[in-house]
Amino acid sequence: MTPIASQRPLQLNDQGQLRHFLSLDGLPRELLTEILDTADSFLEVGARAVKKVPLLRGKTVCNVFFENSTRTRTTFELAAQRLSADVITLNVSTSSTSKGETLFDTLRNLEAMAADMFVVRHADSGAAHFIAEHVCPEVAIINGGDGRHAHPTQGMLDMLTIRRHKGDFSQLSVAIVGDILHSRVARSNMLALQTLGCPDIRVIAPKTLLPVGIEQYGVRVFTDLAAGLKDVDVVIMLRLQKERMAGGLLPSEGEFYRLYGLTEQRLKLARTDAIVMHPGPINRGVEIESAVADGPQSVILNQVTYGIAIRMAVMSMAMSGQNAQRQLKPAAGEPN
Repeated sequence: MTPIASQRPLQLNDQGQLRHFLSLDGLPRELLTEILDTADSFLEVGARAVKKVPLLRGKTVCNVFFENSTRTRTTFELAAQRLSADVITLNVSTSSTSKGETLFDTLRNLEAMAADMFVVRHADSGAAHFIAEHVCPEVAIINGGDGRHAHPTQGMLDMLTIRRHKGDFSQLSVAIVGDILHSRVARSNMLALQTLGCPDIRVIAPKTLLPVGIEQYGVRVFTDLAAGLKDVDVVIMLRLQKERMAGGLLPSEGEFYRLYGLTEQRLKLARTDAIVMHPGPINRGVEIESAVADGPQSVILNQVTYGIAIRMAVMSMAMSGQNAQRQLKPAAGEPN
């Protein structure tokens, strides 16, 4: 899990505002805090009788999903609709690319639709970054998850969940448990926690599911679940990424649950007021016991609610950053 080069220059405009949202890598704490604060302000929109604000009225958001994800797709659709945007969702994985069309060809066809923003989900790491580098400058790109690389909106909705339930990050111990090797959520969470000043970030997994060089993310590594959970404030369980695994990394799901599954008994090792999180979809009896997933310490459904607000925040900020960048450019015929 070697960090790729910082994507900060591509993601920000000349004034330091968000233009694309591809990764949390290299983004400053002030910007992540602004995303969280903006999302906080959007949470009350979901409680209104009319759940809309006019920030993206007249704009078109195109959800381009080369990889299936019902929850991520739906929350992005809801977020765009609540911002009053027109929304198009394309499941490209079952259409053009299966007939031999390249990612570049698909991009050019999407640009012809005159969308203002693409939300991209792709099985290949770096796909959203590639699109952002080659798309016309008036279009904002939001990464909805790319390969093992990043899932920045999931990372930020997890941070909003933690902040709303635990407050300041500077006193927290957070454990991330499970398939660290294949998880883009784990990488985004580690980057966000580090940037926001969390002093104790722990990753817990069998050795076969730990990437080489993970210590560079400022985390403490545990292969024993009991030791890793001791006195933590937050437990983030990860889904086993079976579709990304080569054979032989796990003896069986049953063995994984026996050693690393979060049960009520094991949760007692954490602080009594610890919260339990999971990006979903949950594999009950593999990663987590149903009594924990549905129990009083679980905030898994809150994560879904906060996800809509985070995606509203990111889309509105990226569009604002795009508009500001456009205004800085000289009009046709004016000197540079």
